[in-house]
Amino acid sequence: MGLLMDVPGLQALLASGRRTVLLDVRWALGDPHGREHYLEAHLPGAVFVDLATELAAPAVPARGRHPLPPAAEFQASARRWGINAGDVVVAYDNTGNLAAARAWWMLRSAGFPDVHLLDGGLAAWQDAGLPLESGSVEAVPGDVSFSGVGMPAIDSAAAAEWAGTGILLDARAGERYRGEFEPVDPRAGHIPGAVSAPTTENLDDSGRFLPAPELRQRFAELGISGDVPVAVYCGSGVTAAHEVAALEIAGIRAALYPGSFSEWSNNPDLPVATGQAAGTAAGTTAGT
Repeated sequence: MGLLMDVPGLQALLASGRRTVLLDVRWALGDPHGREHYLEAHLPGAVFVDLATELAAPAVPARGRHPLPPAAEFQASARRWGINAGDVVVAYDNTGNLAAARAWWMLRSAGFPDVHLLDGGLAAWQDAGLPLESGSVEAVPGDVSFSGVGMPAIDSAAAAEWAGTGILLDARAGERYRGEFEPVDPRAGHIPGAVSAPTTENLDDSGRFLPAPELRQRFAELGISGDVPVAVYCGSGVTAAHEVAALEIAGIRAALYPGSFSEWSNNPDLPVATGQAAGTAAGTTAGT
């Protein structure tokens, strides 16, 4: 199984009897009502994942708005969701997997290999005419133990130097990259040397990922090839995980800067650039 799972693939997996954990990661910047949306309707058997409290530690300026939680706390959350060693995990949301990709990346980073994104998310399931259920699902606690680091990550020091030898992608909205608009972080603009690559340009109009050849073409136009180191940041490390997923679909391994611009812009000693850098994309989609 690849990173993405389509609806027929998920149906076949569920019918096979193999232990499968469905994670509903409903969250969006400016919409704190993910749990309420989940309680109204979700895939049968799906467990709600609270991005703000289970996929992030409390915000602190020195680490950004969504710092990664301690490893022991994340493992406890994964067990609470019912994950055991050997399970298949499929995460989804209702925003093109912009939030669910955070769960995908964190599980992969912790060394859990068999985790996927439902391509198109909740909407794809509904479009197939399949049933939803309401209310809360309380999973039988799992026993998963995480083995270590399975995905590359960088800190602010590495981000500051990255453009010298590789390509640093900014996955936020183009206007936030250019410094024209900044709704949440203390300074507007981008990390010097970064290339604008709004993450929702990895999706088609239905919220599904573009086919791998189209993603490869998109990233090639940004100067990315197999021999160039790539790292990604966004506002707080959430939608940057989605860009990392898109790059992996395209066959490109990329590092994530978890602190992202919310960490960077809170440090007055770090420079911020504005305007549209030469050769960058000019998209206007959001990024957290």
